[in-house]
Amino acid sequence: MSLERLSSARKRTVGAKQTLKAVDKAQSKVVYWAADAENRVVDPIIRICTGKNIPTIKVESMKELGKACRIEVGCAVASITED
Repeated sequence: MSLERLSSARKRTVGAKQTLKAVDKAQSKVVYWAADAENRVVDPIIRICTGKNIPTIKVESMKELGKACRIEVGCAVASITED
């Protein structure tokens, strides 16, 4: 599961708030999180994913994750909701 899958996904969430909502509703198929993001942002989402058996993938940087989401700024968390 590479970042290419995230880039080509039909539907995805970008950012902590959108991703948290999708994870809570069990809409996320896989969650990507940036290693350089603040722990207070990503830890709660990762914890919920673990409880709901949603796979998580660590990405090197927020810049790299933002680029995969096709945005021009960094991104802490994103998810695929539909392939």
